[in-house]
Amino acid sequence: MTLSVNTNAGAMIALQNLRETNARLEVVQRQISTGLKVSSAKDNGAIYAIAQGMRAKVAGYNVVKQSLDRGTSVVDVAIAASESISDLLVEMREKALAASDRSLDQQSRNALNEDFVQLRDQIKTIIENAEFNGINLIKSGGDDLSVLANDDGSSRITFAAEDLSYGPPGGPGTNIILSEDATVSAFVNADLAISELDTSIDNIGAVLARLGSASKRLEIQRSFTDKLTDALEKGIGNLVDADMAKAAAELQALQVKQQLGIQALSIANQAPQYLLQLFR
Repeated sequence: MTLSVNTNAGAMIALQNLRETNARLEVVQRQISTGLKVSSAKDNGAIYAIAQGMRAKVAGYNVVKQSLDRGTSVVDVAIAASESISDLLVEMREKALAASDRSLDQQSRNALNEDFVQLRDQIKTIIENAEFNGINLIKSGGDDLSVLANDDGSSRITFAAEDLSYGPPGGPGTNIILSEDATVSAFVNADLAISELDTSIDNIGAVLARLGSASKRLEIQRSFTDKLTDALEKGIGNLVDADMAKAAAELQALQVKQQLGIQALSIANQAPQYLLQLFR
């Protein structure tokens, strides 16, 4: 090997190797500090782009879960209100049946009618307040419920509103057949109320069945969305997460290699001094 004071080939090689070691050491240290083997497009542009696309889907499905949760709450409120209304209708039928007794005196029938009217009006109050997030599924003219089903908004789950309001004065309602001014002050009215209440109770049962099915569907969709989100997050992890055990082992090896590289560079830098011995 030619000895030269102008060019130190050994030092140049040692410096190049040390730079490569330091560059790799920086990468491994970044992996350990972030927990990611691909933390930016500089690490691996293709993998980073794929991971970003999957992250966008995860974010979208998080919004879907929020929409499903709101929808579930709307349906749950409607179910709770409908169950209470069903219980009140049963109680109203009891009052109507008692008022239909021909042997009952008018004073007692009036007392039963007062109870009947209070129960009737309580149903109105329940319907008016069965609202969540601005949506009331059981009032007259209520809005249909529509929730997101996928991450781009192209698919939705929709449920029709149920009208549980009374009919107009003297007329039938959609599900509750009673009119809003129904009474049992006379046994003839009581007989009619019993018939209308029987039909209304059956109709409310059907409404509850539909609402229950809606709640179950939302629950199933929510569970599916959770599983889909978990799968996407696992896929992102497989693409970009660092193997911490491997990184830790490589870090120790690189630190040793760095120290050896520094020593090799130091030795190589001393080589030109040996030329002085030739002139002694």
